[in-house]
Amino acid sequence: MKNTFLTSRLSLLSIAFLAASSYGWGQQKAQPAGAGNQSALVQTVREATKQYLDVNNAIADGYGQFLGCVSGSDHGAMGIHYVNFSLVNGTIDAKHPQALIYEPVNGQMKLVGVEFIVDQATWLKDNNNTPPVLQGQTFLLIDAPNRYGVPAPFFELHVWAWRDNPQGNFVDWNDHVSCSHE
Repeated sequence: MKNTFLTSRLSLLSIAFLAASSYGWGQQKAQPAGAGNQSALVQTVREATKQYLDVNNAIADGYGQFLGCVSGSDHGAMGIHYVNFSLVNGTIDAKHPQALIYEPVNGQMKLVGVEFIVDQATWLKDNNNTPPVLQGQTFLLIDAPNRYGVPAPFFELHVWAWRDNPQGNFVDWNDHVSCSHE
């Protein structure tokens, strides 16, 4: 039972971090729909995650590295995701992201953003068939197959709270993040 639970969680996380790589760069150039104040969400995330500027604090609080650095084939990167599996539970809270995103730079980890993740079926079961919205920012639905063979669909929201993203604060890929410094 425990192995099945862990396998399910690993599948969900693989979806969130990797499927977006085949979702399509062109499809995510614009900000996801949402009438909320984008800077308010960024500020909330910054305040909630400032202790994780030091990756050792993230590890002490239950976040662990999940896969290597995720880089786009022709644009930007997402970085290295550190995931707290206990938070991958269908609940969304701006102060408790499921994943912290780090950029490897000269042997150190620099916090660049976070990712919120929720399985579509889990979310819709309790939320009247509406996508998640966090402080006015609507999550993206990733329902396309991906190059890693991870099952979809799921909702996700990246928040680039610690690194400017020229494409926008909530776009998956960030041209100012690189995996080449590993």
